[in-house]
Amino acid sequence: MDPLGAPSQFVDVDSLPGWSDAYETKQLDCHQSPVEKAQIDVRSPFPYRKDINEKIILWKGDVALLNCTAISTRLNTSNETLTDKNPVSESIFMHAGPDLKDELQKLKGCRTGEAKLTKGFNLAARFIIHTVGPKYKSRYRTAAESSLYSCYRNVLQLAKEQAMCSVGFCVINTLKRCYPLEDATHIALRTVRRFLEVHGETLEKVVFAVSELEEATYQKLLPLYFPRSLEEEIQSLPYLPADIGNAEGEPVVPERQIRITEKPGVPDDASDEEGLEADLSFIGSHAFARMEGDVDKQRRLILQGQLSEAALQKQHQRNYNRWLCQARAEDLSDIASLKALYQTGIDNCGRTVMVVVGRNIPVTLIDMEKALLYFIHVMDHIAVKEYVLVYFHTLTNDYNQLDSNFLKKLYDVVDAKYKRNLKALYFVHPTFRSKVSAWFFTTFTVSGLKDKIHYVESLQQLFTAIPPEQIDLPPFVLEYDARENGPYYSSYPPSPDL
Repeated sequence: MDPLGAPSQFVDVDSLPGWSDAYETKQLDCHQSPVEKAQIDVRSPFPYRKDINEKIILWKGDVALLNCTAISTRLNTSNETLTDKNPVSESIFMHAGPDLKDELQKLKGCRTGEAKLTKGFNLAARFIIHTVGPKYKSRYRTAAESSLYSCYRNVLQLAKEQAMCSVGFCVINTLKRCYPLEDATHIALRTVRRFLEVHGETLEKVVFAVSELEEATYQKLLPLYFPRSLEEEIQSLPYLPADIGNAEGEPVVPERQIRITEKPGVPDDASDEEGLEADLSFIGSHAFARMEGDVDKQRRLILQGQLSEAALQKQHQRNYNRWLCQARAEDLSDIASLKALYQTGIDNCGRTVMVVVGRNIPVTLIDMEKALLYFIHVMDHIAVKEYVLVYFHTLTNDYNQLDSNFLKKLYDVVDAKYKRNLKALYFVHPTFRSKVSAWFFTTFTVSGLKDKIHYVESLQQLFTAIPPEQIDLPPFVLEYDARENGPYYSSYPPSPDL
């Protein structure tokens, strides 16, 4: 304990500047072109959230000195028996006192990716959350990523379960464990970001305690996951990695997404997605037989140019990932400036609403392959959860009509999650010709889409599914609807951004 009247060596988290406080707001350069300014309409999968940013602190210092509810430690990053020594653990032992070692013996070890709790003893923090980080080898990269994600996620989950107000993170990965610092930082930041998006009300502060060596990397990558303005969000967007994990930040491994029936040998429920049913005519009826199949027959089919269902799915996933990587690397600002695709609010069921404005798509004047890339770039993180599409066919002409071959290519390229999680497509202000075209397309070109299309003749009908305050309407749509269906809708002002 500090002598009476002596300054404390511990640091109160409330005295530290927040992530947002360290940012000097920058105005867009007046010499920017309209296209550059229009990029603000392209939203990141990690959009600007002031409420989340206010919880984040980047601090260069010793995590053992933080006065918060709990600190996490890599006390055991190279030994699951909790006996490893490193600068972080030695500092914690020194400040916590000898009782900590006795407490650790009671934990009986901790497996890689797990998190376990002890008291803080003489630390300013009430608790210590211990976790075991993975050892990194390039050929086992996927396993290392999943384990490191589990470290951060389990620390946060434990803090939530114990109703903790603040958590201080050391950098869990270490050079001793050969984990590349930048790769590990991506996982740390996106995991914390995704957790706060869902459980942000449970935590008031999250502190990243870093060394001088680590600070530059965190300063570089924090804006990608915690942008402090719309401008910073857009500037950071091209630097996001291709793999940003799922809705919780967990690394996604397509090869592991194997679909096994709940009751082996029993046919799947009729409501399951079309096209996933395997042909059981030449293989066993149990789950593992369905996965394995007749190897010789599969080889013959491959030699004949016919891939197995599993091989086709894997090939499709590789193809989609190539499109996604290209979309993240390409300059799509010219497509973004059209404002033909954007995210708005939520519908009555709490699902994300995406808007497509047909009149804003000059089909004959733009590169349609770039339009496809832009669609994938915007929709990849949206389609992870259930969503709905609103297509405004209002005042479109022949120059705005998407070719059926393009739509078929788009449908074939996108990931299965797009089709599975699309719950409704609202076709607003359709014409007779567009209805016929849509019927023909959904009947003979693609399957599984027809039942999701709802033709909407007026905005009043649309508002029964999506509240008017949850959808940004282009002014010309409002004007058209007022002429056709009466001035009732003029009371709903259009978005100033449109």
